[in-house]
Amino acid sequence: MLAALSIGVVVGAIAGWSGGWIDALLMRFTDAMLAVPAFFFILVVITVLGTGVGTLILVIGALSWMPVARVVYGETLRWKAAEFVVAAQSLGVPAPRLLARHILPQAIPSLVVSATLGVAFAILTESALSYLGLGVQPPLPSWGNMLQRAQQYVFTAPALAIYPGLAITVVVLAFNFLGDGLRDALDPRRRR
Repeated sequence: MLAALSIGVVVGAIAGWSGGWIDALLMRFTDAMLAVPAFFFILVVITVLGTGVGTLILVIGALSWMPVARVVYGETLRWKAAEFVVAAQSLGVPAPRLLARHILPQAIPSLVVSATLGVAFAILTESALSYLGLGVQPPLPSWGNMLQRAQQYVFTAPALAIYPGLAITVVVLAFNFLGDGLRDALDPRRRR
């Protein structure tokens, strides 16, 4: 998730700040990446690189940066017209410093929500790929592997499938609720 956040923040901030053809190029590339079906992309990468934890990390990172870029892009467009940013520009503050000290801190509440949703997406993706045999390989533990192995015992020992499925559900919901709570706590406009 750290790689996805880093790439997404850089792409979104550059596109939002620069405007013009750079904005169009970066955001159309982001849109094109969003348009690629995730399952097709995963199959291509796994076919080329093989299964394993490294490939899984690469796939999840490659599928997770685009929503972050769109969030940062929107926040950059929103805040670059703010009076305090225009005043700093008129005083000659360089663009990288403006982005780092004035615009990106304003995007933190939205980034927190995006990151927690990204973690939930990563958990679901890893579990699904491991269930299909394309992710983490045994003997490494994975909730997807546990569900896949429990499939043959679902009628004789249903707990083997219920507990990993319940764990996935609870953890994903917990990350979603955590993101909502942090957004409410970090965003002063939501406090009333």
